[in-house]
Amino acid sequence: MAAPIGNRYAVGNTGGRPPMYDNAKELQERIEAYFISIWDEDKKEWIRRPMIVDLALFLGFADKMSLYEYAKKKEFTYCIKRALSMVESEYESMLESKSVTGAIFALKNMKWKDKTEVEQTVKDVTNEIDLNELDNRTITKLLESFNKGGSTG
Repeated sequence: MAAPIGNRYAVGNTGGRPPMYDNAKELQERIEAYFISIWDEDKKEWIRRPMIVDLALFLGFADKMSLYEYAKKKEFTYCIKRALSMVESEYESMLESKSVTGAIFALKNMKWKDKTEVEQTVKDVTNEIDLNELDNRTITKLLESFNKGGSTG
């Protein structure tokens, strides 16, 4: 429902919350700060693994869906996709460990599939028989076979 005419609170309101980030550089710096914050001091291993929701909350979003919505804005697409790929890469590397269940679950949520898809093509082959070259006995046998749905034996 629209605001009533003369509503002074609607003056100048273009609608919606102001953007979290004014430009991609500002967002990229914040993304880098996230990944730095979860590395140990020697930059040799994670203090904790990168996660999408953790990244979204660190960036100030309410949830991961808000991060995905922000990624639809052309200016921010690249830096958000790259950050999500870095998280995905970590899950992918976890597939080399002994316990892979959590990584598989996370990767399936990232549109990975663990099924094998086989593509088959069937060529329609039509055998034509020249009935002029067959004798009456063979033709009768073929007709009986087609009527019964069996083979010509």
